[in-house]
Amino acid sequence: MQINETQLKQVNTQIGRLIAADNFYGKRLKAAGVDQVATVEDFLSLPFSEKEDLREAYPLGLMTCKEEEVVRIHSSSGTTGMPVIIPYTAKDVDDWGEMFKRCYEFAGITNKDRIQITPGYGLWTAGIGFQNGCEKLGAMAIPMGPGNTQKQLQMMMDLKSTVICATSSYALLLAEEIEKQGIRDKICLKKGVIGSERWGQKMRDRISSELGIELYDIYGLTEIYGPGIGINCKYDTGMHYWDDYIYLEIIDPATGKNVPDGEWGEIVITTLVKEGAPLIRFRTHDISRILPGECPCGSKFPRLDVISGRSDDMMKIKGVNVFPKQIEEILGQFPELSSEYQIRISHLDGKDSMRIYVEASGSSDFKDLQKKVADAVKSKIGFTPIVYVVELGFLPRSEKKTKRVIDERFQ
Repeated sequence: MQINETQLKQVNTQIGRLIAADNFYGKRLKAAGVDQVATVEDFLSLPFSEKEDLREAYPLGLMTCKEEEVVRIHSSSGTTGMPVIIPYTAKDVDDWGEMFKRCYEFAGITNKDRIQITPGYGLWTAGIGFQNGCEKLGAMAIPMGPGNTQKQLQMMMDLKSTVICATSSYALLLAEEIEKQGIRDKICLKKGVIGSERWGQKMRDRISSELGIELYDIYGLTEIYGPGIGINCKYDTGMHYWDDYIYLEIIDPATGKNVPDGEWGEIVITTLVKEGAPLIRFRTHDISRILPGECPCGSKFPRLDVISGRSDDMMKIKGVNVFPKQIEEILGQFPELSSEYQIRISHLDGKDSMRIYVEASGSSDFKDLQKKVADAVKSKIGFTPIVYVVELGFLPRSEKKTKRVIDERFQ
């Protein structure tokens, strides 16, 4: 997807804002002697922006509007380093709500639905984003926030919620609790809007079948409004993203060059109309690809594939580069295994070791299964891990995001 003339004009408006604000990116543009872009080549020569740039701008160094125009701030949910503060104008909040409303509509959700919102509120963009879009749609918002699972289920039954908004981890926890309590026939859920973390096909299938609902992947990040910048439709052929608000590129993370549509790489996003803290060529480190061609739904909005991981979540073990997705794909080949796993990396007696804990989906010969999984990992990745097959429910469940990789070498 090449940037078009309208988008280039919007980028020039953003360049003007950034130069006037003289923030980190404005200074870069001035140093490069850039005050506008006229061609695709001009745009592709613009420097990238990174999360570290945003951290260094703490607290309000990203602001490109007057302070009295800022109606809200949000902060990224990251736990490392200085937080990133993103200021929003009233128009930014409204634009985000419109995008989120569009997400609900693409998922077939209407103003007759009752939407139970379980992601967190506060500085994090999740809960309030789901609610803003819900209210713009005219649906009934049930703003529960995270945790208090028993109360979640009580409200779900009493208010007959039809849509659940959650992380995949919490959706799974709720599904398991509903099964445990035998209350499936009292639950009226039809759809789930799931975001915030990467999740594999096995987890998707479990949540969908155990809750009896259609699932919709929603995409977003705090730096770029928040969740709501893309979602899949009922045909589930990738996430439509809103190219009237954002321009999206896929680059080779190693070279920084654009890759052709259909090839996997790192998502880079430019905000086209944002007022409070516009970003140009922001490296998200999320890995996906732009899907060429048209969706069966007929929408002209371009499509992004599932988020398969992050360019910075690589683990180096015994000199081998390993991504969590590779392990997940191997585990997915075994029908005897469930969706839940945990990887622990240790350094003992001068050597790295990887332990994989994975839940069985039923009763089977755990020892035999452990050997088969270890052999499959050795065949695909090149070294043999220690594998523990454990009973369903053994691994911790999360009300937020599940931590699947624990590197004990640096603890």
